[in-house]
Amino acid sequence: MARSSADDQELRRACEAAIDSTGTKQKVVLSIRVAKSRGIWGKSGRLGRQHMAKPRVLAISTKTSSKGQRTKALLRVLKYSNGGVLEPAKLYKLKHLSKVEVIANDPSGCTFMLGFDNLRSQSVAPPQWTMRNLDDRNRLLLCILNLCREVLGRLPKVVGIDVVEMALWAKENTTTVPSQVITDAGPAVAMMLEDDMKVTVERDLVSQAEEEDMEALLGTYVMGIGEAEAFSERLKRELQALEAANVHAILESEPMLDEVTQGLESATICVEDMDEWLGIFNVKLRHMREDIESIESRNNKLELQSVNNKSLIEELDKLVERLRVPSEYAASLTGGSFDEARMVQNVEACEWLTGALRALEVPNVDPCYENMRAVKEKRAELEKLKAAFVRRASDFLRNYFASLVDFMIHDKSYFSQRGQLKRPDHADLRYKCRTYARLLQHLKSLDKNCLGPLRKAYCHSLNLLLRREAREFANELRASTKASRNSAVWLEGSVGPNQAMNNSDTSTVSEAYGKMLTIFIPLLVDESSFFAHFMCFEVPTLAPSKNGSDDDANDDDLSPMDMDGNDIKPSRSTADLGSLNESLHELLDGIQEDFFSVVDWAYKIDPLRCISMHGITERYLSGQKADAAGFVRLLLDDLESRISLQFNKFVDEACHQIEKNERNVRQMGVLAYIQRFAILAARMEQYIQGQSRDLVDQAYTKIVSIMFVTLEKIAQADPKYADIVLLENYAAFQNSLYELANAVPTLAKFYHQASESYEQACTRHISMIIYYQFEKLFQFARRVEDLMFTISPEEIPFQLGLSKMDLRKTLKSSLSGVDKSISAMYRKLQKNLTSEELLPSLWDKCKKEFLDKYDSFAQLVAKIYPSETIPSVAEMRELLASM
Repeated sequence: MARSSADDQELRRACEAAIDSTGTKQKVVLSIRVAKSRGIWGKSGRLGRQHMAKPRVLAISTKTSSKGQRTKALLRVLKYSNGGVLEPAKLYKLKHLSKVEVIANDPSGCTFMLGFDNLRSQSVAPPQWTMRNLDDRNRLLLCILNLCREVLGRLPKVVGIDVVEMALWAKENTTTVPSQVITDAGPAVAMMLEDDMKVTVERDLVSQAEEEDMEALLGTYVMGIGEAEAFSERLKRELQALEAANVHAILESEPMLDEVTQGLESATICVEDMDEWLGIFNVKLRHMREDIESIESRNNKLELQSVNNKSLIEELDKLVERLRVPSEYAASLTGGSFDEARMVQNVEACEWLTGALRALEVPNVDPCYENMRAVKEKRAELEKLKAAFVRRASDFLRNYFASLVDFMIHDKSYFSQRGQLKRPDHADLRYKCRTYARLLQHLKSLDKNCLGPLRKAYCHSLNLLLRREAREFANELRASTKASRNSAVWLEGSVGPNQAMNNSDTSTVSEAYGKMLTIFIPLLVDESSFFAHFMCFEVPTLAPSKNGSDDDANDDDLSPMDMDGNDIKPSRSTADLGSLNESLHELLDGIQEDFFSVVDWAYKIDPLRCISMHGITERYLSGQKADAAGFVRLLLDDLESRISLQFNKFVDEACHQIEKNERNVRQMGVLAYIQRFAILAARMEQYIQGQSRDLVDQAYTKIVSIMFVTLEKIAQADPKYADIVLLENYAAFQNSLYELANAVPTLAKFYHQASESYEQACTRHISMIIYYQFEKLFQFARRVEDLMFTISPEEIPFQLGLSKMDLRKTLKSSLSGVDKSISAMYRKLQKNLTSEELLPSLWDKCKKEFLDKYDSFAQLVAKIYPSETIPSVAEMRELLASM
């Protein structure tokens, strides 16, 4: 018999090494080689690659938990890597083993399948394992069954194999292996049972008594067990003999059966008599039950009627209580006073009326009461009370608002007076209005339409007060501000360059404008917020003003409250935002005229102060973010537009003054507006605040563009001196704006533009002077250069007018007395130049330009007339340096 792979110790050690490489401490109980396939038995045709048997090793291992309380049994599938080393492929837990099935299609019986109940895809057929022989198969399956019994306490379902046959095989193949144990006393032989062959059939499969019975049975038929058919015939004959013996025994017991039959007949008669008596009793009981049910039905109806009557009385009492109008509330609603002392009673009456009306609505009252005559009459009575109260309260509040404002308007101490600026104080006004805030909230809940006329009345009254306060404040602000007027004529050509300009300090003008905003913008924001809450608009809470507010702005407890006195948080919706902005327009409309008057007054004193006022306005505009103060944002936007309009008016006037220079007589030297623009730009930079940079940059762009265009037109009026006018003015523009251009990007752009125009004018003027003195020399060179494009250099000396003799004549006429020609060139450059400080740089440019041209001429002569001699470039450079 071939040695089983289960006895291969090398295979077991290899399996232990592969398992230990995964980091788990497990003990290998059994390892055996198998072949893996997927249902190849019983299928005809060519085997595909997926059906080919693959060598694998099945290893059964156990793992004890760290606490030693549980033992896990695992079935590992190992495969061979490319290097022939075992590595883990699959891991199954034996606790999920549900079925062990031997494949019937395999004639050898060596192929089986293990079914697990936790496989993810049950549609894929599980792998089939094929052993080398039946001994290996039985050995593996018995090891699995023993572990399931010992560790899990249960056995999986076994299909296709006889358990008794396996038990007998296990008993026959259980062997003892002698093991030599080396001790200090000497060798001793110990009989020990091999781990993988240890099978306890009595405990795991069948009991000891069952095994003895099976052995006795098999011993009885030991002679006939060889041939299955003979054995089967023998069993049939014995079965027939046993059945015949049973029939004979039954026939012998006939007297006993007769006695039993008689007893059954007498018992049947007794049962029939009892059934008749029971029928009689059943009829009597049925009649009695019907009588009892009739009595109970009458009692239940009476009890239900009693309960209903009691509930009806209670419900009617509640309804009557709802329909009753307390006398104290009726008096307050119909004819009570609205004085401050009576407001608590009026509010309580409003709360009761609101609750009473709500209690008669369908959700709060049973729908069956809705059409009752008493309910309808009471609802009509409450509606009359509501209408009367709303009308009385509305009339009172309209008159109250008007009286409060009239009192303040006729008291001059509330407004600014001569020599005294008065900050508007509405604390007392708000305190008196706050007394009726809760009344307005209840009026809104009673009749929402009544708030429209009340809002208009409040806006009309308070608008008169606000406009009066703004007008008086603006008038006194202008009267108390002392500042000398600066002329708006900044760039007019008639003003001399050395004439002193009026540069008096006008900062008080912008300070006065800022004070106007500081006082009134927070006031208007607070009034908008107070009005939104006081008049019960459902809008988000206004953010507090960043530029200051009244002392009582945070004391206005005007939040809506529910019936229990808790504040109702307004929703973030914008349902009332449109109507609120319309009301705020009525509340604050007309006040902008007083702000405009301050802006116009400041513009007349110093137009450049528009820059400071624009920055102040932008700062306040960026601080107003609340939607409910929308009119304040519109006011600031209008102020910003008004300031921009006035400043643009100043810029247009300055541009007009610049353009008037073009219609004057011939002008030489630096134009007046070139010099004065630097002073204007420096002043404008001093006034910039906040985000006014864009306003000033736009003014720079417009003014400088007109300056350059006008300069070009003036220069073209006399082409002979055009370049001198351009270079002197562009140079003056650069010199006056050098420091500002380093700090202001917009001016830096125009500085570079002036620099380029200056260089171009210098180049044109210097070239004109050089050609005026050395026209023949450089004209000869130009003719030679033109011919070099069409003929070879060797042929040029033979052309008409370009011979060597012509060259000598040209040199003699141009270079004889060259020092005098250079001196004349210097005098001509100096003659028409009014800015003496530009002469040194222009003369240096002129000498450099002349040397560059003469160098080109010398190279041309050396190439075309190599035998001719002319003064060298070095000699000419020394001559120019000495002059």
